[in-house]
Amino acid sequence: MSRDTQDKLTVTEVEEFLRRPPSGFSVQFYGSGYFIKSDAEQNLVLIDDFHIDTGKIVFTNSLKRKVKMHNLGQYTSVRKRLLSKRIYLLSTAWEQTAAKTSRELKHFVVSIDGNDPYIKWQMEKGLDWATASVAGESYRVNIDLTEALETWSSNSSNLRDNNETVSKTLVWKDAFFTLKYYSDAMFDFPYWFGFSKRKFKLKIT
Repeated sequence: MSRDTQDKLTVTEVEEFLRRPPSGFSVQFYGSGYFIKSDAEQNLVLIDDFHIDTGKIVFTNSLKRKVKMHNLGQYTSVRKRLLSKRIYLLSTAWEQTAAKTSRELKHFVVSIDGNDPYIKWQMEKGLDWATASVAGESYRVNIDLTEALETWSSNSSNLRDNNETVSKTLVWKDAFFTLKYYSDAMFDFPYWFGFSKRKFKLKIT
């Protein structure tokens, strides 16, 4: 994977993230888990609280994976942050065997550069399409990074389990974040019946 691609996408095991937090993060252990603070001017964290073997992990400044918006001002603010900051998610790699069974391997903190021209163009295009197709309605749009992570894992020699390189098929779970917009329409039938769901994929080349 080229340095340019690495700048757009980083994938870090949670344990490594805790040991060596990237720029704009600080980690505090508090007995039963970890508080992770982030610089909101630099980073946009979209990670729910979760548990690992050593305790609970809380990103104190996180908007969580599902970002809720209730008016145009909130949408505009979230959109601006998505297109100008480094975005952090949590995803899990699962190993799938020939018998079509699977087991959880590792949790990863995944980040993309929302200000990168190629990612920014994809995000703008996807958000414009989503909002234009549901004008005046409540809606939900998923921004999916599965394809980007599949590309990363196919090119990576660093994904290991118990010091052995994983060679079987990997399945990435929760490799997305969601924007949920609630309009003030009284009879928002398309949303009620599940017709206002949108999704677009981000690619990393």
